[in-house]
Amino acid sequence: MNYANHIGYSDVNPHEVVKVVSDKCLEIRAMNAERLNPENKLGFIAGGFMGHCSNQSAQEWAITSDKTASTFRIRLRKDGKWFDKHGSRYKVESEPRKFYDYNF
Repeated sequence: MNYANHIGYSDVNPHEVVKVVSDKCLEIRAMNAERLNPENKLGFIAGGFMGHCSNQSAQEWAITSDKTASTFRIRLRKDGKWFDKHGSRYKVESEPRKFYDYNF
């Protein structure tokens, strides 16, 4: 697995694994993510605070490495989940993922 995607409630932010320290510790850094389809109509309809996005799964992102981002470590807990020292959760995967929840 080459990526550790940060799970922030319903948002997902891509991070890449820079170094495998051990089987329970990874060194990672954030990646750049740029929307490819900003003009895409995500199906906003009236409701909520400003509207409801009915087609947010149509988001497309260009995800690239950010060599200037600082590295930090995440550790595997006994329950099989990855966390950093601040308590943020990560999911180790084979592909980077970015998702912004417009309905949160």
